Amino acid sequence: MYEHLKVAEELDGKRVILTFDHGKANEIGSAQLEELERLVSALETGPAMALITTSERHSKRGTPLFVAGANVAERTGWDDDRVKAHVRWQRSLLARLRRAPVFHVAVVHGVALGWGTEFLLTADYRIASDSASFALPETGLGILPGAGGTSELWAHIGVAQTLRLGMTGERIDADEASRIGLVQERAATQPLGMERARALSALVVRRSPTAVAAFKRGVLAAVGAPVGDRTDIEDAAYTRCVDTGEAAIGRAHFGAIRAGESPPWGPRFLPEG
Repeated sequence: MYEHLKVAEELDGKRVILTFDHGKANEIGSAQLEELERLVSALETGPAMALITTSERHSKRGTPLFVAGANVAERTGWDDDRVKAHVRWQRSLLARLRRAPVFHVAVVHGVALGWGTEFLLTADYRIASDSASFALPETGLGILPGAGGTSELWAHIGVAQTLRLGMTGERIDADEASRIGLVQERAATQPLGMERARALSALVVRRSPTAVAAFKRGVLAAVGAPVGDRTDIEDAAYTRCVDTGEAAIGRAHFGAIRAGESPPWGPRFLPEG
């Protein structure tokens, strides 16, 4: 199914590993976006409960690379309308990935520039290796971060840090990214980061698929909502777990769950709306 992205399934399809490994520097162009869209659709409707995104690619000089930005070279000869439509597609696609009913962990190894930094906003949890670095160089190219870097990054790291990165183009290392909240954990190497990501995702896949999806939807929907609306959102999410029978399964198998076993959860029922 995938020629330009490396996609593998683990744990009977409940965990998906997406590895960027293409081109000179993992630039993201139309071919990669088409396959990413296919993957997002599969995550929205399939059995996966966890997604881990990483990269093992290195430059010819041995520099590790996560994603070195969008493939701007492919836009040579495009008119303005096509460029704008392309960026809107990227923005919409990454927004869908952000809402996908899976626990998404990004393990950043190497350079994450422009689109590479924006892609991190789709992750629920971010781990950086010692080699990771981040930057938003777009304003130096006469554009701005258009796939979430302008509209969403501030919610993760604050307005001041967002303006600093976007207006200066300054590149920051893993230590600084951790300090400002762009990443949540550090790992010395990419394999150690993957080990941690697999451990986290293994915990997720033992839980109720419906409850996990409802919880993520509820948390994201509550961001920025008034207090009363947040309460209603939580109530609707909890009601969904009860009405689908997952709460009853949890009660019936409480002893087994406490012993570390995973009960026979039902299929994933996505929240309504």
